[in-house]
Amino acid sequence: MEISDKLLCLFSAEVRSDGDSYTVEIPRREVETGSIEAGETYRVALISREAKADTAAETATTSTSTTTTEADEPQPPVEVGELRYVEIEDIGKQGDGIARVERGYVIIVPDAEVGERVKIEITEVKSNFAVGEVIEDEF
Repeated sequence: MEISDKLLCLFSAEVRSDGDSYTVEIPRREVETGSIEAGETYRVALISREAKADTAAETATTSTSTTTTEADEPQPPVEVGELRYVEIEDIGKQGDGIARVERGYVIIVPDAEVGERVKIEITEVKSNFAVGEVIEDEF
């Protein structure tokens, strides 16, 4: 998934039924930090939290040395050394912060609290999760 350079903010929200229409609530901090302004119009992209496979987008080009199993599995959406801005959505069983990125992929962020928005560096990547280290609090 390609993310536009024009991205102003990223957050998780619930879609609520409101009579004949539906509402997505914008967190107050997005307005207070200056990312967006009340009364303005913005383009909105909705991304499912479920890890549904998009076969067209995830078709991998493989070399002759790649096994079929590796080619059939989606690759992690992050790499070691990559810098990311994430919002901590949950706390894991060991007390570490949990952020989710593309396709619901989990990034474990030690010493982070729910609701924190932090800049992290990816230090470890596994097939179903990654570990990131906070390098900047509250971006």
